[in-house]
Amino acid sequence: MNGDETILILFYDITFLVSLVLTIIYAAMWHKHFNVHFTLIFTLIPISNLGYVLLTHSDSLNGAIIGQKVIYLGGCYMVLFILQSIFGMCHIKMPRKLDVVLLILNTVIYMSVLTIGYSDIFYKSCSYGQDSSGAAFITDREYGIMHTVFFVMISLYSLSSIAALVYCYFKKKSISRKMIFLLLIPEIVVLSAHIFGKKFLGEVEIVPVAYILAQIMYLLIVKRLCMYDVTDSAIDSLVQTGNTGFISFDLKFNYLGSNGTARRIFPELSELTVDYPVSKNVSIHDFFMEWLSEFVKDEQNDKFYRKIEENTYLIDVNHLFDGKRIIGYQFIITDDTKNQQYISLINSYNSDLKEQVEAKTAHIEDMHNKLILGMAVMVESRDNSTGGHIRRTSDCIRILIGKIKETGVYELDDEFCKRLIKAAPMHDLGKIAVDDKILRKPGRFEPEEYEQMKTHAAKGAEIISTILEGTDDEMFRKIAVNVAHYHHERMDGTGYPEKLKGGEIPLEARIMAIVDVYDALVSKRCYKESMPFDKAFAIIDEGMGSQFDPELRESFRLARTELEAYYS
Repeated sequence: MNGDETILILFYDITFLVSLVLTIIYAAMWHKHFNVHFTLIFTLIPISNLGYVLLTHSDSLNGAIIGQKVIYLGGCYMVLFILQSIFGMCHIKMPRKLDVVLLILNTVIYMSVLTIGYSDIFYKSCSYGQDSSGAAFITDREYGIMHTVFFVMISLYSLSSIAALVYCYFKKKSISRKMIFLLLIPEIVVLSAHIFGKKFLGEVEIVPVAYILAQIMYLLIVKRLCMYDVTDSAIDSLVQTGNTGFISFDLKFNYLGSNGTARRIFPELSELTVDYPVSKNVSIHDFFMEWLSEFVKDEQNDKFYRKIEENTYLIDVNHLFDGKRIIGYQFIITDDTKNQQYISLINSYNSDLKEQVEAKTAHIEDMHNKLILGMAVMVESRDNSTGGHIRRTSDCIRILIGKIKETGVYELDDEFCKRLIKAAPMHDLGKIAVDDKILRKPGRFEPEEYEQMKTHAAKGAEIISTILEGTDDEMFRKIAVNVAHYHHERMDGTGYPEKLKGGEIPLEARIMAIVDVYDALVSKRCYKESMPFDKAFAIIDEGMGSQFDPELRESFRLARTELEAYYS
């Protein structure tokens, strides 16, 4: 047997296996919103292709006829299910009675198929044959009247399907043009295979290949349906409320659909075609794209207002989901006019009160800050080795974070910077709990004394947390606690009190660590003279990566001149 004959034998086996795999893929993708006729189509195609396998592997006329009957099971019902799926996708309602009549007609035709070998109404006669590769086939077929009815049925169903798709393309903007083309391709391919296949290829059937192509097209369709059906379900539920608008777009900003309320608020939506980008409509492109762009940049920017005539509408932007998978964007639109009027009224009544409260709050906050600073100064006055350390570190923090913002190595917002500068004087507040004998010792510490001194970091965090408990500025409290607690940690994990390593150390503490050590190096203490700037700089620079955050190396280098000028 030659290679071509071997390929011919395997042809139908392979088409059956491929169609079975595609059906399994469909089963994995199945969604409760899928048209039931899709499931029937994916069920029938492997069965029909199995018929070709049974036919080619048969060893008698009876076996070949059984395979042919299985083939016609798909042929008789496939075109009907394709027609019904197209009508369903195009929102063309087929009367229930007509559905029943067509199903009965197809069943009658298939019952005539089952008479092959017993009656002449479908096949008047046929013979059994095998080619040189051993593949069986039915030859010398003489068709009966029901075979003619079968082909007329296929032609009428196919033409009706094509007509429905053409009608939707020109008349229904609510139907995706992509979907129309995807539905049209398998219809034409299957019809052509039934009519013209044998005319060009003799006994070789191309219908199994046409069925496989149809499956591939339908897999693309159901993948898209996951998006549309989620949208439709959301629209249906929101329509029931009567006053909530819903609009959806895919991830490429193509329009997917909207409900009547949304189109009443934004009449321009009626001009959009499903699956076309919103940019096609200039009148609504600007504000819709502005909202989408803001949401894409930062998902916190999910609420927008638009005033239309006398009404103010709240536009809430969210992701559109299929299960846990993001497939697009949705806009929920509600009339917020009364709420905005109420807010405006309340604001006008409370504006004076707000100013008074803000003034009182600022006064209390100022007193609070002075109290904390006073405690820090009191602690420093007990430590005879760190005079002026509080003020200097606060000023140096300001210099360093300015360079960090300049390099952009970390994105520091203005509020973070203000809080860190404000928290810097509190970093050694825990020394208030250290014994005077140790704190005021003029020389270096013994190991036991050093261990006691190291407790000031954790104690400072506890004190600050207690002092700031209940503050309105919870972020300041967190930064101040972190600065006090972790400013002696090292990047290599050998610091104290927690031996944190690398990114485990909060950024504010990493910044404070550099300033704290630099001031200690270049300042005169009771047990040492001030260190030259060059040497202090070299020590800090060398410690980048082991003691200090290496990402801050460039910022520290840029701050060098300004720091030296400050200390000079």
